[in-house]
Amino acid sequence: MMNDTALLLPMRTGEIRIHDAEGFEGMRKAGRLVAECMDMLVPEVKPGVTTEHLDNLVREYVLDHGAQSATIGYRGYRHATCISVNHVICHGIPSPKPLKEGDIANIDITVIIDGWHGDHSRMFGAGELKRKAERLVDVTYEAMMAGIAQIRPGRRFGDIGGAISEIAHKNRMSVVEDFCGHGLGKLFHDEPNVVHSAAYNTGPELKPGMFFTVEPMLNLGRKDANILPDGWTAVTRDRQLSAQYEHSVGVTEDGVEIFTTSPKGWHQPHKVKL
Repeated sequence: MMNDTALLLPMRTGEIRIHDAEGFEGMRKAGRLVAECMDMLVPEVKPGVTTEHLDNLVREYVLDHGAQSATIGYRGYRHATCISVNHVICHGIPSPKPLKEGDIANIDITVIIDGWHGDHSRMFGAGELKRKAERLVDVTYEAMMAGIAQIRPGRRFGDIGGAISEIAHKNRMSVVEDFCGHGLGKLFHDEPNVVHSAAYNTGPELKPGMFFTVEPMLNLGRKDANILPDGWTAVTRDRQLSAQYEHSVGVTEDGVEIFTTSPKGWHQPHKVKL
């Protein structure tokens, strides 16, 4: 039996939703809040800090700002973040295990404010990174931004994946195909699926008012993933490092708006010197 809140939520229709100016305002507010939350974490991620502690900081920040976590209670998940360290591709569960010098970690946060979802992730480094880890992180960010640069009316969703794949393969890295971006707005996960390994000029046409995430995951080794027995944590099958970045975006009349840009310009936390 549905509760009253569930009855008020929009349902997935199988079609890509088109949003109006009110939707853009809602997504700007949600996107800014989650980006500010991510900025808050930049000085907190360092060797010796547990991912459990980082998760608690996010939980408190979201509540203190009049929002709620989209992940707490989602399919039984109990945390305000997913924190994926080193060879964990995505959906890493916060734990009491401390970060070590040279670890890389993707922190993924989704907030809900006024009914709108802000979904965003960045790569963080604990201390000094090894060259191969830093290069993976940098190439992953470059690939995401190259994919986003393809977004404008009249282009196709495959152009996003085409640009991401091109960057990854040029740098001899693989693109994870088991996970993809997704539509969002009033729903956490909506149409369409945004594939990050694709061919140019394929997929649905991009139209103004579409909202979705671009969140490529790149591996130093093979693209293959395994899911651990906890049912959430995805790891590289060959135990090589993995990295991911994620922005929430909207298609405008003449291009794209990124809702989750860092207000402090801390787009890549491992490059920030405090």
